Amino acid sequence: MKIVLLTSSMGAGGAERVAATLANAWSARGHQVTIMPTFSGRGDCFYPLADQVELRYLADVAGANGAGKKNWKTMLVRLLALRRFFRATRPDVIISFITNVNAAAVIASAGLRIPTIVCERSDPFAQPTTRIGKLYGALTYRFASCLMVQTAAVEQKYRQAKTRLKRLAVIPNPIPPQFELAPARRRESTRRHLVGVGRLADEKQFGLLIDIFARLASAHPDWHFHIVGKGPLEAQLQRRIDAHGLAQRIELRGPSSDIHATLQQADGFVLASRYEGFPNALLEAMATGLPCVTFDCPSGPREMTEAGQVALLVPSNDTAGMEQALRTLMGDAQLRERLGPQARSSVMRRFSVEAVLSQWEALFREVGALR
Repeated sequence: MKIVLLTSSMGAGGAERVAATLANAWSARGHQVTIMPTFSGRGDCFYPLADQVELRYLADVAGANGAGKKNWKTMLVRLLALRRFFRATRPDVIISFITNVNAAAVIASAGLRIPTIVCERSDPFAQPTTRIGKLYGALTYRFASCLMVQTAAVEQKYRQAKTRLKRLAVIPNPIPPQFELAPARRRESTRRHLVGVGRLADEKQFGLLIDIFARLASAHPDWHFHIVGKGPLEAQLQRRIDAHGLAQRIELRGPSSDIHATLQQADGFVLASRYEGFPNALLEAMATGLPCVTFDCPSGPREMTEAGQVALLVPSNDTAGMEQALRTLMGDAQLRERLGPQARSSVMRRFSVEAVLSQWEALFREVGALR
């Protein structure tokens, strides 16, 4: 089967990680896979790809007229180039990630009779979205072969909204293979590390976590807080850390090229997002065997933690509840030793690459891409 995956870029993002994981897995199964970043020029691919996976940038296909500043002219050039690419290569299925890329995939494949699966990577009913973003989805998703979301909660919202769609499917993110193959974390140290992973942006609420950790720091002198990621709030968050006088206890570590190794050195994980789609950071922490604390934000954490059975699930944006949950986790070694293995066992059972690929193959058959 010939599969084309469309992403915005191949930088250090959640959708890009999932695209790389799926591409490598499908390639290993003998499928011909191409990843095409559509909204970036040629650049480094943050995640490793198998030699058999083709990485081809739309900007290169579009040529000089499709490069440079993003405007309606360059967008039209790229859409036409994308359509020519589809007509020339005739893939068996097109899979796209993120709203603007989804819209481009549907428009460029119109009338070509190629099954097109568009994937929402967040909860569009909870995430602030521009009018143009909402318009993209409203106008194009009804023409896709299938809209794929990551959680049953988002699926239910689409059904309640009575959105016009040909098909609606739920497929979660897979655990990257290195997390499946590696043994549960092993670490011996008297110093404890709490870790948070994500873009340093407002919706991740790292500022809130810094303030909470500052209130707990004196009662837990052996604990340190590491924040892994980059983003527009880096300088602001560093000033906040300095204002608390905790530069030796709270560190902004930047992005990690080996998040598995980073998580293996931790003793607990926290997620305080206002909204998510299906948080890879939480999934990977649980797969590493870390005890986790997470807000019950829309969407993902409730399903991933089995409604709080294998992690501490705090009502969304309940600051006092988050503080109490972290106090409990940091102060109770037996709880940490129980939750970590339970979390790993739970996500390995439900979100392994094999389990997720079987759901994708069923969807391929349903849309006529695989016979």
